[in-house]
Amino acid sequence: METKTITIEKTFNLPLRTVWNAFTRPESLMKWWGPKDYSCPVYKNDFQVHGKYLGAMKDNKTGNLIWSTGVYVEIIQDKRIVMTDSFSDSNGNIISGSEIGMPGEWPDELLVTLEFQQHEDTTLLLLKHEGLPIEAYEDCIKGWQESLEKLENIFKYLRETSTSWEE
Repeated sequence: METKTITIEKTFNLPLRTVWNAFTRPESLMKWWGPKDYSCPVYKNDFQVHGKYLGAMKDNKTGNLIWSTGVYVEIIQDKRIVMTDSFSDSNGNIISGSEIGMPGEWPDELLVTLEFQQHEDTTLLLLKHEGLPIEAYEDCIKGWQESLEKLENIFKYLRETSTSWEE
C-alpha cells in the first residue's frame, strides 16, 4: 500500500500559547475543527502522553458524523504534539476508512505531528500527517487548509471584537 504525507506550514499572528491552546483544549477545538462545511459537536481528550482523544466532525449539509480517535504519543509543552489518527465509531473503536466510504486503502493508524515555533509576535505551525492513501491525499490537504483557515478567521474575529478566546 503506497501512502503520502501532507506537510503544511501556517503562520498565525498570535502568541504561541494562544495557538497551542487552540489545538489542545476540547472547547477550543470544537470551535474550528473540520473543513468549512463541517462543525465539531464532540471533542474529548485526555491530553497527556498515552492519553486518548475522540472527536466528531459533522457534515453540516447531511448531518452525518465522521468520528476519529487516537493516542498522544509525544507532548512537549508549547513545542510539539505527536498523535495517532484513526477513523472510529462513536465509542472510539477503530474502524477502516472504507467503512465510512473514504476512497483508497486506509491504514488503521496514521500519524500527525504538530510543531509550534514562536517568532516575535507570530507563531509558525508545522503540520505533518503521515500515511494517507493517494486517493485521499488532495481532499485531506484541502480539509486541513480549510480547518486552519476557520481557526485563523476565528482569531481574526476575536482580535477585531476584542473578545477573549475563552468566551
